[in-house]
Amino acid sequence: MSTDEATEDGHESDGAADEERERGELREAAERIEESATEVADGFDERIVDLLSWLLDTETRARIYVYLREHPGSTSDEVAEGTGLYPSTVREALAELHGEETVTRTKREAAGAGNNPYEYEAIEPAALVEGAVGEVQDQLNTVFNLDARLSGDGGTDDGSDDPVRISVETTEADE
Repeated sequence: MSTDEATEDGHESDGAADEERERGELREAAERIEESATEVADGFDERIVDLLSWLLDTETRARIYVYLREHPGSTSDEVAEGTGLYPSTVREALAELHGEETVTRTKREAAGAGNNPYEYEAIEPAALVEGAVGEVQDQLNTVFNLDARLSGDGGTDDGSDDPVRISVETTEADE
């Protein structure tokens, strides 16, 4: 088969040029698909950040948590670079999250002498939710038992008169 072929309108075309044009169209299609996938992922990430902002108190802490779930073992500088947050803001938030046991940290192993920064990892989402559920349950029970506690008719702190019990079931995929 020659590289010169007749097109539908009777003109001759170069087969190599057609193949190059098709490859270009395929590259453009692949780029459009990748851009669409990125937009969907970014939108998904934003919804996750919004939800986590409620659980973790601030958007900054939520962004750090999401970044660490995607990039475990990151240093504070890597988190700052990956999230676009100021390094000092990241360090402060990581210290708080570590104190609350929402993230863990270990010293990075270094080949030579020098500063070994901490590497951080975020806890599993199920563990994060369990902690939040406990807090919500306690707050709801305080409201439900408010009259009894104010009137002096009871209201012990042993949990025996707590009407609200929230349980969280995890699936095999969560474990």
